[in-house]
Amino acid sequence: MNVLSLFDGMSCGQIALRELGVEPEVYYASEIDKYAIRQTQYNFPATVQLGDVERWREWEIDWAGIDLVLAGSPCQGFSFAGKQLAFDDPRSRLFFVFADILTHVRKANPNVRFLLENVNMKREYLRVISEHVGVSPVRINSALVSAQNRNRWYWTDIKTWRDGLSGELYADIPQPIDRGIVLGDILEENVSDKYNVSEKMARYITDPKRLGKYTDLNDGSRKSACLVAKTNNSWTETFLVQRQRGYNRGGTHTDKAPTLSAAGMGGALSAVIQLNPAREFGSQPRQQNRIYSPAGKSPTLNAGTGGNLQAKILTDRSIRRLTPTECAQLQTIPAWYEWVVSDTQIYRLLGNGWTVEVIKWILSFWDKI
Repeated sequence: MNVLSLFDGMSCGQIALRELGVEPEVYYASEIDKYAIRQTQYNFPATVQLGDVERWREWEIDWAGIDLVLAGSPCQGFSFAGKQLAFDDPRSRLFFVFADILTHVRKANPNVRFLLENVNMKREYLRVISEHVGVSPVRINSALVSAQNRNRWYWTDIKTWRDGLSGELYADIPQPIDRGIVLGDILEENVSDKYNVSEKMARYITDPKRLGKYTDLNDGSRKSACLVAKTNNSWTETFLVQRQRGYNRGGTHTDKAPTLSAAGMGGALSAVIQLNPAREFGSQPRQQNRIYSPAGKSPTLNAGTGGNLQAKILTDRSIRRLTPTECAQLQTIPAWYEWVVSDTQIYRLLGNGWTVEVIKWILSFWDKI
């Protein structure tokens, strides 16, 4: 099998294939981020790096021999957490580069299969993408196979069905069985103090005067949304906190973690854990922080590099960021995948990456697997 992976990132597609027992004869990767390339080449040294996707016409590769095209084109222009520039965003316009490449490969090999991933977006944008690739997508939430809420659209012709008088083509991938994984299942014990937030931020987050005025918990009360989680072999109350970003205004969540994304320490800024809280906390819909319970799911990880979550030990409670290992588990990265970049880059790469178990699920319906 020969694979062409566009916007390859840390090569989550190649991870999924290896997990399925498939070793491609040739794996072409188009990527320009030096940290992503370093990660890929360390774990998959045979990967053929092609460089900038916009220079694809210069690639001297066996187009007719490509069996599978993978792509997760940049999503910032479509995301509800962004400015909604859609195809006017230069990053999201790269989708059309993918569409041109897919058309070119299809001409050389009509039997080629493809898999494209992108974020939740307006229906009008979904239609544009579907018209260009020739199939309507299936939406799968990573929460079914991980401890992270991550709703994504997947366009693929690996398994399809036709509907209506016009015979419109749809991706026919069924939903994975819910594995019931929650955030508490993936938390590490004995985490380094370097992941703690500053005492100032901890006091801000836990200020009862500020928290007490909010009453929009799921049960309509001011009671804590906190559930129990196991830490250091004992059961204690635990929170997960996320700072506001874009249209994400905050609130209390007791289910899955929010989606890993690529801004603000990549999930570390998005999600922090609070152990042994001294009091109950209410929901905060318009504040800077969002509170989650590790007895439920993580919010979506993001993929930026900034943030003000300082590493400092707290005296009466510990509020900390998710560790790189925990974020990797939210994206279901297997333990054999080794890291050779900094924590900051790990968070960013994971936020930009795929949930491997979802990709495995989709690819498992291909008769070549």
